[in-house]
Amino acid sequence: MANKYAHNKEVNESKTARAMARSLKISPKHCVEICNAVRGMEVSKAKNYLNEVIDMKKAVPFKRHNKKVGHRKGLKGWPSGRYPVKAATQILRVLENAEANAEYKGLDNEKLVIEHISSHRGIIIRGAIPRAFGRVTPFNTPTTHIQIVLEEA
Repeated sequence: MANKYAHNKEVNESKTARAMARSLKISPKHCVEICNAVRGMEVSKAKNYLNEVIDMKKAVPFKRHNKKVGHRKGLKGWPSGRYPVKAATQILRVLENAEANAEYKGLDNEKLVIEHISSHRGIIIRGAIPRAFGRVTPFNTPTTHIQIVLEEA
């Protein structure tokens, strides 16, 4: 089980909790940007941040995948950003799952910090759209794997 996570740092298993979601139908690029924004935060702050992204009150800075991305107000040190609601909703579900796992292990929820969060491309669900003259255009759906490791500070 431990080898399925990208987190290789030696940690005390009694002080960590983790959760994973596989093959979610969300954008891998949006997940990368959300993970970069949330990494290292306390769990309560990260949940508030993701809820504000879902309500479109706070933007996620797009630092890597930001070609033709408009500027957003409220971003510190970075102009371009977006509101990836669908991806933020799924990441919030996985974060709450990890928090529930920590509570089951007997960890203090007030002291939990996101030690590791990452997203990886999953399988591509093939699809097609019929076109004129008997041709077909591919219409594929990307999927994403998300991993979260929480640590008690």
